Amino acid sequence: MEASTGMLPGGYWDSAGVLHREFELAVLTGREEELLVQTRRAESASLVSTVLSRAVRRLGTISPVTEEVAGQLLVADRQYLLLKLRQCTFGEVVRADMFCPWAECGKRMSLEFGIDDVPVEEAAERAPCHTLTLSRRAIAEDDTVLREVTFRLPNGADQEAVSPLLSSNEAEALTALLVRTVQRIGLLSSPRPEDVAALLPLARAEIEAAMERLAPRIELNIETACSECGRAFLVPFDVQRFFFGELRTDSELLYRQVHYLAYHYHWAEAEIMGMPRSKRQRYVELLAEEIERLNDDD
Repeated sequence: MEASTGMLPGGYWDSAGVLHREFELAVLTGREEELLVQTRRAESASLVSTVLSRAVRRLGTISPVTEEVAGQLLVADRQYLLLKLRQCTFGEVVRADMFCPWAECGKRMSLEFGIDDVPVEEAAERAPCHTLTLSRRAIAEDDTVLREVTFRLPNGADQEAVSPLLSSNEAEALTALLVRTVQRIGLLSSPRPEDVAALLPLARAEIEAAMERLAPRIELNIETACSECGRAFLVPFDVQRFFFGELRTDSELLYRQVHYLAYHYHWAEAEIMGMPRSKRQRYVELLAEEIERLNDDD
């Protein structure tokens, strides 16, 4: 598979208020694979934006898709695109080895599932921003004018901004996320960070719950059972880390394919690096078959 088209479960709202959902996704070439191998960045939100800007040919009427646009895509939309990109690059089936988490077992086992089997929930309501009326318990008695809160859903740029805080202070990370996403509190059309920080814990929880309810969702907890003890459990599938890990694991294969094809076909490195993985592999297989045939004739 060299390219795919589809519809984002959420969608991107441009500055004119137009929703873009249809995408055209190109498979990674050797150049993008090399970028991922050589980059010093971890599997970060910024790296996802870089990869998507190279792989997404079109988003609605938007082409090219810049890193800025890729960063403004909803979190679930970015996960969905990575799933489809992984499908284009490595195929439908995902296989991974692990150990049974049950202490009484702990045996090595394999997990296998299809990309198309991953549940995808579309956005409950599509809009650039959403308005929530907080419960009376979530506001101070003298702040009834601040019951209405308008917010947008978190995107990739928000992920990148708050991720350094998640491991050290989750509450601070949530405050930073709300500062970025809350657009209005009551009559405050441009709330300051201190205005957002002053929200009661219950108000923050209600806003967070509304975001989760309204946002599209990719179910990345895979149900499986141990082949040894038969017990069922959930396996978290970090598509971002898994996909980039697959590419980096195969980095040596990339250079071997380039060398092999350049040596026998006398193609330039740039030509070979411009091919997607599936095309390089097909030429390698054909060449190997031809060499084997010639050896048999001898």
